Amino acid sequence: MDYEELNYGTMTHEQQLQSSLAFPQLMRKVYLWMALAMVITGLTSYYVATTSLLPAILTNQVLMWGLIIGELALVFSLSAAINKLSLPVATLMFVLYSVLNGATLSVIFLVYTQTSIVNVFLVTALTFSVMAAYGYFTKKDLTSWGRMLFMALIGLIIASIVNIFLKSSGMSMIVSFIGVLVFVGLTAYDTQKIKNMLLMAPDAGEGMQKLALLGALTLYLDFINLFLYLLRLLGSSRD
Repeated sequence: MDYEELNYGTMTHEQQLQSSLAFPQLMRKVYLWMALAMVITGLTSYYVATTSLLPAILTNQVLMWGLIIGELALVFSLSAAINKLSLPVATLMFVLYSVLNGATLSVIFLVYTQTSIVNVFLVTALTFSVMAAYGYFTKKDLTSWGRMLFMALIGLIIASIVNIFLKSSGMSMIVSFIGVLVFVGLTAYDTQKIKNMLLMAPDAGEGMQKLALLGALTLYLDFINLFLYLLRLLGSSRD
């Protein structure tokens, strides 16, 4: 079942009752899976950064690109084939993605001090929580944000690629600032979208739990990107 197939208005009274009971359970799973992924990523990143694995990754281009390609393959496969996967397999892919992402993120320990990483993480957690709460509780329809944020995200990606060649510190700061704004907005937008979708879930069966897992992946990516852009702005360099 896809999100677009959910329609609360066509449910029977009994189905609507089941839906209202399923919603809090599914929302809890969204945040539990997201929290689990964050813990796995953080522990993996710290472990890799404090062992011989980090030098191995940095000195082996094949390994580095293998991690990046593996991440992309997992996230796209999980998103595209969620209906064909069983819940245990989808969950395993999400966990594996969290591990690979942690390995690639370990390089931040070489660039920034541990104190600034922790401080920026706390700032990110607070910012994310505020915007997620706004997206969850606001009565305003944030649908129009989606189109604007998507266009801004495309522009952000293009600007980031261009700056790889320009190597402009000024442009890097501007891109980072815009990146923060984009993912602050996406946190609220995605939270409201996930809430509205799960409100229409007819039950808390495996199909709906897989959609909740996709919601967790979406919010996880919002958090990670927000953290990285804030780290570029607020992080203290080791130099």
